[in-house]
Amino acid sequence: MNCQSFNLKTFKSHFMKSLINFRLAVLAFLLFAGYTSMAQSATTTQPSNTTKMKTYLIEREIPAAGKFTPAELKGISQTSCGVLEAMGPQIKWLHSYVVADKIYCVYQAENEDLVREHGAKGGFPVTNIMEVGTTISPATAK
Repeated sequence: MNCQSFNLKTFKSHFMKSLINFRLAVLAFLLFAGYTSMAQSATTTQPSNTTKMKTYLIEREIPAAGKFTPAELKGISQTSCGVLEAMGPQIKWLHSYVVADKIYCVYQAENEDLVREHGAKGGFPVTNIMEVGTTISPATAK
């Protein structure tokens, strides 16, 4: 092949197709690894004395929560984590969504009373607690 027969457009096209195929292969590998990990953890037997964790959505009315600074949010998170550590493994904070005047938190706990106890010990308002029955996502449509 000489320099005059080199077609940059064709090269870019082949390069992009190869890059896309590589990314798809990596994505497929990651999805497969995640699926097998979930399947293994789902089949792991738990000791009979453990209680199944339930997922809860907690609504907390906090005026101007959406205007909290990163430092304020960090302080709230640190307080929450400290309380959770003291309470033990029967309650776990997954994540929270901060909106204008509320914070919605997703927790796993053995029961609703532990969620209320966490709020009381941390000084966090608990406006409403809802047990999550099912989770759906775009993957549910497939």
